[in-house]
Amino acid sequence: MEKQNISRLITREIAIQALKDAFIKLNPAVLVKNPVIFIVGIGALMTTVVVFIDIFNSQFSNFNFQITLWLWFTVLFANFAEAVAEGRGKAQADSLRKNRTLTKAHKMVHNKEELVLATDLRKGDIVICSAGDIIPADGDVIEGIASVDESAITGESAPVIRESGGDRSAVTGGTKVISDRITIRVTSEPGFTFLDRIIALVEGAKRQKTPNEIALIIL
Repeated sequence: MEKQNISRLITREIAIQALKDAFIKLNPAVLVKNPVIFIVGIGALMTTVVVFIDIFNSQFSNFNFQITLWLWFTVLFANFAEAVAEGRGKAQADSLRKNRTLTKAHKMVHNKEELVLATDLRKGDIVICSAGDIIPADGDVIEGIASVDESAITGESAPVIRESGGDRSAVTGGTKVISDRITIRVTSEPGFTFLDRIIALVEGAKRQKTPNEIALIIL
């Protein structure tokens, strides 16, 4: 179970890209954004110079060599961990964007259903969602009642009831109809849906520094 959870967190593609980024982040202009690791990097560079001087003078020191290896390992591992976090965030955003662009909708046009892409829907369009359908956009239920799985948005596994009228008529794009059939009026334009805001938040998210990091930076 633990191995499965780790494999979900770090895919092969994310790990390979993170490994490349770990070396790219050795650029001083990037490294200086993290003062603690930047100082470790300076230490690693200085000990590397000392090791080469020792080799040049035929006075190789195993202790200096080990210190150099550990300092470079610390810098690279910190860069790798940061790159993995960034890669996961980008993968989540890409997954959400892909789901949004691939979702189809049963749009009502002149009292007939037409299959269109969710990205082609506009505010005021009427769509039909049956059991098993992904709700293509944010909207209000104007006819029918259905159980909706909102776990993709809220994380809550228990389905909720959505029906026309009252305060339970609002539905969110990306959620799934579990039972029955509902008619929805779209209430948002493309690019301004709840899912779009989530994607923007994921892409713009930055890791918060720990109290220890803040204290070390101040020091």
